[in-house]
Amino acid sequence: MAAGIGDLRSSIADENYRTEVAGMRRQCPARLGGSAMNMTLRQGLFGAAALCLISPALHAEQPDDWVWIAAPYVWAASVGTDLNTRTAIGDGGVNFSDVIDKVDGAFEGHFEGQNEKFGLFSDLTYIGLDDSHSFQRVDTHSNLDSTLFELAGVWSPGTGRYEGVEVFAGLRYIDVELTTDFDPVNPLFEPRRFHLDDSYSDFMLGVRYIWPLGDRWRLALRGDGSTGDTDGTWNVSVVGSYRVKYGEWLFGYRYLSIDIEEDDNNVDITLSGPMAGFGFVF
Repeated sequence: MAAGIGDLRSSIADENYRTEVAGMRRQCPARLGGSAMNMTLRQGLFGAAALCLISPALHAEQPDDWVWIAAPYVWAASVGTDLNTRTAIGDGGVNFSDVIDKVDGAFEGHFEGQNEKFGLFSDLTYIGLDDSHSFQRVDTHSNLDSTLFELAGVWSPGTGRYEGVEVFAGLRYIDVELTTDFDPVNPLFEPRRFHLDDSYSDFMLGVRYIWPLGDRWRLALRGDGSTGDTDGTWNVSVVGSYRVKYGEWLFGYRYLSIDIEEDDNNVDITLSGPMAGFGFVF
């Protein structure tokens, strides 16, 4: 009886052991499956995080990428024109200062692109106006139409584009049509007309310095000169810019002097005044 009871106990123990083992086997795949799922989830999250970190770098500007700016703007220029004629106009002499002395709007467009070290830009300026003056012995009426075009290459030796010192060189092309009618006060002298209609090409050389003033502000100083077909041109400007979502607001001051000699007649044209515009960056 005791042996039978012992055998029964032993049989029951064996059965319980087999039941526990079978239960562990049934539970093991579920646990392994959960671990695999957790591992896959962790790997997916890690991959997504890595992609989020890498994506901005992939879209960031590379050193050889070009950044372009297209900027239309208006120049409220004070235009002065001095005329020195080869022969006397009646009894009024040969020197006529400010045959044109007027504030008028000049329309301008600036287009520029740069990579890490090099770039190029072009400027187009047009102005058209007329003015009348009375001198001591002669009255004048003048009409001026002028187009100025610049095309230059830029070298930026600094560490970043549109920052620090930049040297540029290229072409300055000027087309000028100036007509001045002289009406002597003394009726003994006949009216005279001075007419200049010609184009001039100069070699231009200049330097520009750009200061970053925080995240959104910049200040650019530019100075250049040119010579060739003209007797010389000089240009100085200071321009501030404020960056916004699609580009930057531009505002500043510019001075330009053009000296032309044609058939022993000398014409000196100066333009100076504030300017403002918007630069589209892409």
